Amino acid sequence: MRYLFLLLLTLPTFAQINPANVTIARDAYGVPHIFAKTDPEVAYGLAWAHAEDNFKTIQYLMLPAKGLLGRQLGKTGAAADYVVELIHAGELVANTKGPALSPDFQAVVEGYLQGINDFARAHPEQVLDKRAFPFTLNDYLKTSVLSLSMISGLEGALKAIYAGRTPTIDFGTPATAHRPARKQNQSDWLGEALNETSFPGSNAFAIHPSKTTEGQALLAINSHQPLEGPVAWYEAHLCSEQGWNILGGLFPGGVTIFHGVNEHLGWAHTVNYQDKIDTYQLQTDKAHPGQYFFDGKWVPLEVKKVKLHIKGIPVAIGRKAYYSVYGPTIVTKRGRSDVSVFALRLGANQELRGLEQWYRMNKARSFSEFRKALEPTAIPGFNIVYADADTIYYVSNGKIPRRDPAYNWAGTLPGNTSRTLWTQFHSLSDFPAYVNPPSGYVFNMNNTPFYATGPADNLKPEQFDQTIGYERFNTNRSVRFGELIAPLDKVSYADFKRIKYDLQLPQKLSYAAGPDANALFALSPDAYPDIREQIQMLNAWDRKGTVDSPGAGLFLVVYHYWNNKLKDVPVPKPALTPEQCVESLRYAKSFIKKHFNKESITLGEYQQHARGNRAIPIWGLPDVLASIYSGPYKTPTGQTGRVHSTNGESYIMLVKFPKTGLPAIETVNCFGASANPDSPHFTDQMDLFIQMKTKPMTLDKKAVLDSAKRVYHPGEK
Repeated sequence: MRYLFLLLLTLPTFAQINPANVTIARDAYGVPHIFAKTDPEVAYGLAWAHAEDNFKTIQYLMLPAKGLLGRQLGKTGAAADYVVELIHAGELVANTKGPALSPDFQAVVEGYLQGINDFARAHPEQVLDKRAFPFTLNDYLKTSVLSLSMISGLEGALKAIYAGRTPTIDFGTPATAHRPARKQNQSDWLGEALNETSFPGSNAFAIHPSKTTEGQALLAINSHQPLEGPVAWYEAHLCSEQGWNILGGLFPGGVTIFHGVNEHLGWAHTVNYQDKIDTYQLQTDKAHPGQYFFDGKWVPLEVKKVKLHIKGIPVAIGRKAYYSVYGPTIVTKRGRSDVSVFALRLGANQELRGLEQWYRMNKARSFSEFRKALEPTAIPGFNIVYADADTIYYVSNGKIPRRDPAYNWAGTLPGNTSRTLWTQFHSLSDFPAYVNPPSGYVFNMNNTPFYATGPADNLKPEQFDQTIGYERFNTNRSVRFGELIAPLDKVSYADFKRIKYDLQLPQKLSYAAGPDANALFALSPDAYPDIREQIQMLNAWDRKGTVDSPGAGLFLVVYHYWNNKLKDVPVPKPALTPEQCVESLRYAKSFIKKHFNKESITLGEYQQHARGNRAIPIWGLPDVLASIYSGPYKTPTGQTGRVHSTNGESYIMLVKFPKTGLPAIETVNCFGASANPDSPHFTDQMDLFIQMKTKPMTLDKKAVLDSAKRVYHPGEK
C-alpha cells in the first residue's frame, strides 16, 4: 500500500492525524462508511471521502470566508463574499471571549480541516483558488456563521430591503405608523444576486411503538432540499471507537451528520417559520450624516470598506458594509435624496456553537442526553422530530429572542430605542414540544406546531409568547397526513411507507407558499368552450401526481404559470380568481400545443428526473407528501418546454427501532453518492428513487466491511 506520506511533512503544526489510521469503506452504492479510533480521525476521513465525491461544491461553501467566491461565480458569489463582511462574521470569531468551541469538538473540526487541506494538496488540479488553502478554523467558523444566518431568514430580509419591499417608518408620527416602501430607482446587483436562491420544505413523522402493529417505533426522515448544490444531501456513516456511530445526511462542508440515526435514536429536521430575524429602520437626517439617532443621542454608524472581486471584471469593486448597534445595516437610496437605513438583528450571527450542537446530538445515547444537547439552542431554527425505541418527540426549535410585547415584531421596528434592542434568548422549554402524546404520533410538514399530533393532544398558540411569531398555517402535506393517519388504530410498516410516498393532493388545497388555485376546480366547461376539454380534465382528475396522469400534467403547467407570476408576492399568495384560472388554462393549452404538438400531456411527459445524459419521467407535484418541485429544462436531445426535478424528495431515510439491537434502516438518495459525472455512483440510485424503493443500510461495522466494494485509507492509490 502506498500513502501520501509527503503530505504529513507539510501539514500545519496543529495537524496530527495519520491517514493510515482512517479507513473508508465504500458500499455497493459508493456511500462512504468511515472508521477510526477517534472522532477527529473520522472527521478527517469524512472530509477526504466527501472531497472525492464533490470537492468543487465544498470549496464553494468555503470561499466566501476569504472573499473569493466572486472570482468563481461572478456577482452571485460576490454577494456571498459581501454578506460575510456585512454580518461581521469575522468580528464575531475574533471577539469571542474564551474558546469558541469545546476542546473535543474543536479537535473534530481541525481533523476535518486537515482532511480538506490534505486533499487539496494532493489534488492541486481540483483546487479552484489556491489562495483558499490552507483553510483554517477561523475560516470555518466564519463559513458556519454565514450558513446559519442565511437559513435564519437573512437572505429573505436582504431581498426585501434591496427590492424596496420593506415598509418604512415615518419618525414624525408614532412609531407604529407605517407607509409602503417605494421601489428603488437604481438597479442593485447585490439584490439581484440574492434573488437567485430559495429554500424548500420537508417532511418528518414518528410513530410510537404503542401505535404500530410490530410494537416498534418508526421514524421518517424526509427533508425536501435542492437535489444538487450547496444544500443537497450527502449520505455518510461515521463510526469511531469514542462512541460516534451514526448514519445520515449532511451538506457539503459539514463535519457531522445533520439528521440521521445512531445506535440508540434518530431525528429529522424540517424548516420552521417562527420569527428568527428582525428588521429595523434607523432614524437619520441630513444634518447628521453618517449617524443615527438612538436613545436620545446621535451615534456614528460603523462602516468598513469591502473590496469585491467579480469574475470577468478586471478591477475590484468597492462597497461599504455598515453596522449599527442592532447589527448588519443597509443604506438604501431611493432616488437622489430619499435615503432609508435598515438594520437586521438575528441570533445566528451571535452564536458559534451551532455545528457543535449537531455533534452533541450525533453522540446522544438516550432521550435525556439528546434533549440536553438541544438546550443551548445554538441551531437557529428547524423543527426536530425524534424517535427511539420508547420515545417520540417533537419540538419547534430555534434561537429566538425575548422581545418587548409592546411592539409589532412582524413589521419594521423603530431603530431609535433600546426597547427594541433585545439581548436575551428563549430557552428550549419555552417552545412548543410534544413527548409521547397519547395519539401515538408526531409530525411536521412545514406547518404550524399547533397541529403536530392527534387533534385532542395539540397545544394551543395562546400558551406561548406571541412575539416568537409561530406559523399558524397548514400545508397540503400536513392536511393530507392528517387524513391518512386518522383512520388507523395501528400503523403497519406498509402503512408507514404508503403514507410517506403518498401523491394525493387534499380535496381543498392549502398551499402555504404557492398559488391558491381552489377556484380552478369550480369552473364550468360550458362557460368557456375554448378550454372545455382542459376544465373537464381537471374536474375528472383524481388529484394524484402520478407519472401517467394528464390531469397532473395540466395542473403542473398551470401551477408553474402562476408560481412564476406571483414569485415576488409575499406569502400567503392571494386566491386566484376565476378569470385568472381561465387565463392560466388558456396559457397551458397553448403551451402544450406549442411544445408537444397535442392537446394534453401526462405528468411524466412534462416532468423529468434528470442528471447527466439520463432523464426519466418522475411522479410528484409541489406540496404532495412525496413532493417534487421542478424548473425549466432542455432534454439531452434538445427538446424544450419540459421541466426537471430541482427540489423536494431527495435523501430519504426510514427507520424501525426494535426494543433491542440496532435500528433497521432503509435509505435512498435521488441521484447517487458522487457528484462526479465519471463515477459509477453519479446516477446509480436514480432507478431506486423513481421506483419508490430503498436500499438497506446498517450501523454494524463488521457487516459493512464484509460487504464493502472498496476499503482504503485516505491518500491510498
